Amino acid sequence: MTLGFYDNFPPNIHYVETFTSPLSSRQLQQRLIQLLGEVNRKETSFEEVAIPTIPDGTVIFEFGLAELGNFNYLSAEEVTRAVAFLAKAQVASLDFFCSIRYYKGKGEGEKRQALKFDYYMLRTVFGKGTFEVQVFHERGPRYLSPEDLVKFIAERLNGSSSRKILKEATNP
Repeated sequence: MTLGFYDNFPPNIHYVETFTSPLSSRQLQQRLIQLLGEVNRKETSFEEVAIPTIPDGTVIFEFGLAELGNFNYLSAEEVTRAVAFLAKAQVASLDFFCSIRYYKGKGEGEKRQALKFDYYMLRTVFGKGTFEVQVFHERGPRYLSPEDLVKFIAERLNGSSSRKILKEATNP
């Protein structure tokens, strides 16, 4: 089974960030899958994600997990299946597709306007005590930068735990 691995992941990475973590790779992988499933299709104000490039903007994430050359949307069923798979299998990396939808205007009586989407691919690499996120921006206006996307995921992972589970790795 090739759950989590995308053969055609682009070689030209646009952003890389490395973290340290006290969690095992398996625990971190399972938490990551659960988190991405939770944020899927939830409306989030731009201010909650990054410094807004769209006034009164709304952001909606859609994450998919790689499998056999495609990406499966992380629905509740897919999250359960992936977490069960990770409980049995050991993987060194997980690949994700991320579509970010943007909307402008959300005021009283104001019609919401759909803007262009961003499309990202993320490869998460798990080592002993480390977690690396590699980001490829496929297309879109980059209203949300690769750095902002990684920061959002890291902050949400840390926010889901009583202790900090990801710390930025310092380069020697």
